[in-house]
Amino acid sequence: MRILITGMGGAIGTGVAQKLERDPDNEILGVDLMPPRRHLRRAKFHLVQTGDISLRTTLIRDFDPEVIVHLGVYEPHARSNPLDSTRRTRAVTRSVFHAGLDCGSLRHIVVRSGIEVYGRERGTALRPDEDTPINPTSRFGRALAEVEESARAFSSLRDIPVTILRFAPIIGPYIPSPLGRYLRLPVVPVVAPVDSPIQLVHIDDVCDSTVAAVRARVGGVFNIVGEGAVTGSQAARLGNRLIVPVWGPGWQLSKLATAAFGSPLPEHTAEAMRRGQTADGSRAHKELDFVPARTTRECVEDLYQWASIVRVDVDRSAA
Repeated sequence: MRILITGMGGAIGTGVAQKLERDPDNEILGVDLMPPRRHLRRAKFHLVQTGDISLRTTLIRDFDPEVIVHLGVYEPHARSNPLDSTRRTRAVTRSVFHAGLDCGSLRHIVVRSGIEVYGRERGTALRPDEDTPINPTSRFGRALAEVEESARAFSSLRDIPVTILRFAPIIGPYIPSPLGRYLRLPVVPVVAPVDSPIQLVHIDDVCDSTVAAVRARVGGVFNIVGEGAVTGSQAARLGNRLIVPVWGPGWQLSKLATAAFGSPLPEHTAEAMRRGQTADGSRAHKELDFVPARTTRECVEDLYQWASIVRVDVDRSAA
């Protein structure tokens, strides 16, 4: 297959490309505004800035992909500030689907989204499934809903199946995750008196589920969440962090404090920590034959096993 990957420079895009290029019959082209951080053996990559719509469109049309894997979705305070993340996500999404209209070989699209699209207003389902109406209540959630809307509009125009993967907050060592940075702080503010559960998904399971969606070619929406859930205080205890209960206006002070320590708290992360965030992931098991290998608890444990500083012993006698 000829497979186009947007967002190949990120941890997800690079991981997906590495897995897909194991099949020698796959021809892979990637675009992003940052280069991949890992070695790719066969996949080709083009550095394309956000505003260079002409170059991105030309590359996609000339490649004429059979599958588009749209991972060019930028989370606030991961690799971009909140304003830039929305702007970049919108620009890449629009240009990719516009170029896709002229790709005669295109047969399938896989799109990254997140369970943030369900929102956390009062009365919202505590464990929404894919049939639950979306009602995003954060900047990131609204950006993801816009991506989904663009994908559905494209699908109706071209009659091409679109697979939308709604990921739980993505955690893993060595990836830019605002929630991961927050939980690794020496002091972690949590909701008082009782905090709500959240579900997570490991970066490896994100990559594996994306590859499974490419191979299955099954259209539809799928929640991808690790089994089980943890509260913020439980997650912090797993990392032996000091817990500080906060409530009401205390959250605004917490956001200022965590930002000062290098962990700005974006709106969607604060929403998850304050109100919880879980979803039903059973449909992916039934229709994609995919079950995340790591539970939510194991995601947190893996996060804390990542050493902040790796010390290397040097054999000075050999010098």
